[in-house]
Amino acid sequence: MEKEFWKAGNMLYPIPAVMVTCQREGERPNIITIGWTGTVCTNPAMVYISVRPERYSYDMIKESGEFIINLTTKALVKAADYCGVKSGRNTDKFKDMKLTPVTGKFVKVPMIKESPVNIECKVKQILPLGSHHMFVGEVLGVHINPQYLNKTGKFELNKAEPVVYSHGEYYGLDEMMGTFGYSVKKRKQK
Repeated sequence: MEKEFWKAGNMLYPIPAVMVTCQREGERPNIITIGWTGTVCTNPAMVYISVRPERYSYDMIKESGEFIINLTTKALVKAADYCGVKSGRNTDKFKDMKLTPVTGKFVKVPMIKESPVNIECKVKQILPLGSHHMFVGEVLGVHINPQYLNKTGKFELNKAEPVVYSHGEYYGLDEMMGTFGYSVKKRKQK
């Protein structure tokens, strides 16, 4: 069967669904749910988020030069959806979703206590790309919930039940299918 051709568009799914916190000095903090996000560089640690300029959070991030990426989980999926469809212009999303703002170590933006991972970022560059502008952020620090550390100190994020977003739907990650390098790993001889 031949494949059907579609016009150019984004078909890179599933994607992370993260809650990004931001705040301007003297104003209440806001949460925006972002799907266009990812790793840019390992050393120095860099990430990106892409935001439409008309979104309420856009100017907050641009003016403050700071944001925090808060990973979402099965327990946070309703809050993630709410924070993506409601505007912070009209509502306090922390209050509405009963989320706890916690002071970070490097930025003045609060992180979400209920998130298993919070990534503090400083904006290094803003790239206007069309419908979205990409904020490239340097990772200043990462906070993890110690309840997901095993006995040897390994962080087991999958136990927090992270979620992804695919074509308007949220999904959990259900099973591991392999580990990095397993396709070339030599089997032990008996």
